Amino acid sequence: LRDAMLAQLDALDDGQQVMLKLTLPEADGFHQPLVDHPAVLKVVALSGGYSRDEANARLSRNPGVVASFSRALTEGLSAQQSDEEFNTMLDTSIGSIFEASIA
Repeated sequence: LRDAMLAQLDALDDGQQVMLKLTLPEADGFHQPLVDHPAVLKVVALSGGYSRDEANARLSRNPGVVASFSRALTEGLSAQQSDEEFNTMLDTSIGSIFEASIA
């Protein structure tokens, strides 16, 4: 699939760019040829059903890929939490996902 995507990217007109939203790869750096392609503006990764910690760990091992972790972002949040608990958990989630994105 990656090779087919690269072939399609090579066929794009000069100056045309795309964003790719892909699942985190099993092999670290697998998406690197896509990240480095001149027609790719950004590669955005889905958390793939992994826990936030696992998704962050995988993301941090894939330079140039950024998070699109809506499910992982809300992990640990509950309507039963106080405002302070909710906000603290959300801040922690945002911080950890951000740090993994820039690793």
